[in-house]
Amino acid sequence: MHAELPQVVADIASSDGLTRKFLLRLDDGQTIETVAMGYPGRFTVCVSTQAGCAMGCVFCATGQMGFFRHLRPGEIVAQVLHARDALALEGKRGLRNLVLMGMGEPLHNYDAVITALDIISDTRGLNIGPSKITISTVGFVPGILRLAGEKRGYKLAVSLHGATDEERCALVPIGTKWPLAELMEACRTYCEQTQRRIFFEWTLIAGTNDSPQHARKLASLLAGLDAHVNLIPLNPTSGFSGGATSAAAAKEFQRVLRAQGIPSTVRQRRGIDVAAGCGQLIGTALGVGQPSRLSEWDRRPACP
Repeated sequence: MHAELPQVVADIASSDGLTRKFLLRLDDGQTIETVAMGYPGRFTVCVSTQAGCAMGCVFCATGQMGFFRHLRPGEIVAQVLHARDALALEGKRGLRNLVLMGMGEPLHNYDAVITALDIISDTRGLNIGPSKITISTVGFVPGILRLAGEKRGYKLAVSLHGATDEERCALVPIGTKWPLAELMEACRTYCEQTQRRIFFEWTLIAGTNDSPQHARKLASLLAGLDAHVNLIPLNPTSGFSGGATSAAAAKEFQRVLRAQGIPSTVRQRRGIDVAAGCGQLIGTALGVGQPSRLSEWDRRPACP
């Protein structure tokens, strides 16, 4: 296998001074996006694993565009190489973390993803340790069980967004294939077999899933699991009319989770002005600098 270096179509810096998005064209003309994010003393790169996505999450721009094809291992590795080299040209070093949270469902492309991560984590490769790599899934149960059985050292993040089948399926259509009972059983199996924590992703959508009642249902769903919840205020996309929760509602959601013994973090919003945030990647430079709706989260300063 060799890294399949893509053509750089666009290299776009966010006004937040911490986020940089790369629009890359593959050899068959498909385009994908990769995002580099700066934090104190380190950088994280968010890579894509597919051109498009078959999961169809209604609030996600990638899900709205549909599925084109899986990426090959070399195309996944090449994104990390490009981000590392682009940062190095600016004298920025310390690419230490990798998240598979870009375009696509990583566990739907399991073999290629694992092959790429074996190279990226190898000390003879990019030497990003497995504990610094997070695989995000919308709930692809066979992949979760396979990860559990193979006991790989990567972190696992599972997107929920709803704590009942009815609420979740309205946002995440894959929930009709693998209902919450089956998904949570797979998560319990993962925790038992790997002895690792699972990070659960919850996109906070105003008036949809951001009430204290929703928080209590989520806490009940996660009871007994080694879990941490990442709360993500909704990022705007042109294909979804919902809005981000308020800061007050997010704080109350956190308070309810904490009272039930569930740790959580409200994720910083990054790169919204260049459509580089979670759920905004669509493999095109269209709309750069033109977020469809602003909210109070877009006016909150990023952490230094």
